[in-house]
Amino acid sequence: MKALRLFTQASAAALVLPFTLSALPSLAADPQPGPDSRPQPGVPKGEVLKFSFNQSRHFPGTVRNYWIYIPAQYSPDKPACLYVNQDGVQWSAPVVFDNLIHKKEMPVTIGVFVMHGRAQAADGATALDRFNRSLEYDGLGDRYARFVTEELLPDVEKRTASDGRRIRISKDPNDRAIGGSSSGAVAAWTAAWERPDQFRRVFSAIGTYVGLRGADRYPTLLRKYEPKPIRVFLQDGINDQNIYAGDWWEANQMMERALTFAGYEVAHAWGEGGHNGQHGTAIFPDAMRWLWKDWPKPVAFGKSRNGYLSQILLPGLGWEQVGTETEAWGLTAKADGVVSYQQGKGSGRRFEIGHDGQPVLIPFSRSAARSVSPLLRRVTAHDGRSFTLVPRKGSVGMEVVITDRSGKRLGSEQLSYSPGGITLSPDQTLLYIADERSHWVYSYQIAPDGSLRHGQQYYWLHAPDTSDHAGAGGITVDRDGRLYVASALGVQVCDQPGRVNCILPVPGPGSPELPVSEVCFGGKEFDTLYAIQGGTIYRRKLAIKGRQTFHAPNKPPVPGL
Repeated sequence: MKALRLFTQASAAALVLPFTLSALPSLAADPQPGPDSRPQPGVPKGEVLKFSFNQSRHFPGTVRNYWIYIPAQYSPDKPACLYVNQDGVQWSAPVVFDNLIHKKEMPVTIGVFVMHGRAQAADGATALDRFNRSLEYDGLGDRYARFVTEELLPDVEKRTASDGRRIRISKDPNDRAIGGSSSGAVAAWTAAWERPDQFRRVFSAIGTYVGLRGADRYPTLLRKYEPKPIRVFLQDGINDQNIYAGDWWEANQMMERALTFAGYEVAHAWGEGGHNGQHGTAIFPDAMRWLWKDWPKPVAFGKSRNGYLSQILLPGLGWEQVGTETEAWGLTAKADGVVSYQQGKGSGRRFEIGHDGQPVLIPFSRSAARSVSPLLRRVTAHDGRSFTLVPRKGSVGMEVVITDRSGKRLGSEQLSYSPGGITLSPDQTLLYIADERSHWVYSYQIAPDGSLRHGQQYYWLHAPDTSDHAGAGGITVDRDGRLYVASALGVQVCDQPGRVNCILPVPGPGSPELPVSEVCFGGKEFDTLYAIQGGTIYRRKLAIKGRQTFHAPNKPPVPGL
């Protein structure tokens, strides 16, 4: 996208458009706010009201203050747009909003400026409060976003202006922006990243995208996901912090490059300031103009430059829900590509999903019902050999039992971990087993006699911030050798050398409590990926073809190293 160019004269000296480091100009270290940050004659003035909130379920025991800015032009007849800011009132935001709303350079917007929580000590004279700022702001995951959307904003909408106007906020995510400074910027970005159904415009000043609680992972994660409908403005300076957790200046540039790579609409203002709010305050009016430009036109996003996403995905085709099932499990595919599943683990009811996507109940069979359970723990090769995960006899743990077509036992392999999904490579010379309690998928070579050898932790998976493991479940492969792993973050797609190339979240909210549990290829051409999350089935047509173990083995292409 084109660089941001429309800035007030006062803030232009503080702005650096995209540049190479070798061409970095000399900039003022103390940019001053322009007229949009000062009260102007004839501009209606909104009001700012202060409240306290101490009823959080997501951060129990905390108390925090927050402020509501209500523009003079606001009428409860029409829900207002929203801007949420962490760390309370910053950037002279109420004055900026007065001026920009008056000039119609941003919509009528209610501002919510919230402090981080603190759990108050019983005796403040002898003990410190517990300060929740880093916990709430610096980490990944959706807990803070849920606090804002499920607890704080409902409390805001219980309030009224001093003249009795009821506060009503638009539920349209296109009408919602969120911002902050330092760790507050990470909280703002994380809220939009986790919940683009709630926030689609982000202001990030001197963002703490470093290794305090995992935000240094964002430049990598951004490159592996499809772009989300989020517009982002970044600000930082070359004299920002460089401490034990990382280099803020370098981290913000990495974020900008990752966002651009991933297809986001992003603008940035680089200066030579330090870890303070001077530059952010100076450019805040222009950042708001850019974030709200073209409103109410929806926030747009482009195409990721991740070649693996281009190889796998078909433009314009996303996930679709299959039926209304909420207790599905046991995805399997037949030779014709029809996928079946079990309804509930005790019902014995089994359904087939036709190529039209409609589930159809198939006749009940006790033997068929009994055969479902091992399918998630057993894989059978084209030559009839089976690899089954079973509990060790007389011992704790699991083992892989290898049998031939007749059921004769060929050998076994004891496992030192908690196995989940199991599958074979396309050439059926490797056995893959996911570890449910780590971020690894193991790879074993299959010897000519059917025994396993050279097992090792091979595929490295991403884990959510709220868990010590990736939540790996079912696994499957495509004919080109990629491994698809059901996990807490979605479907993680790995190349043959064992690296996650991209992550495909399904429409439901992924989390350690509600991970994607199973994956399976089906469809007439085996080009449709099925996934179960929270008992609900989704499917997505892809540009590649999956490989089932009943297919004849094929040798995949040599991977890029």
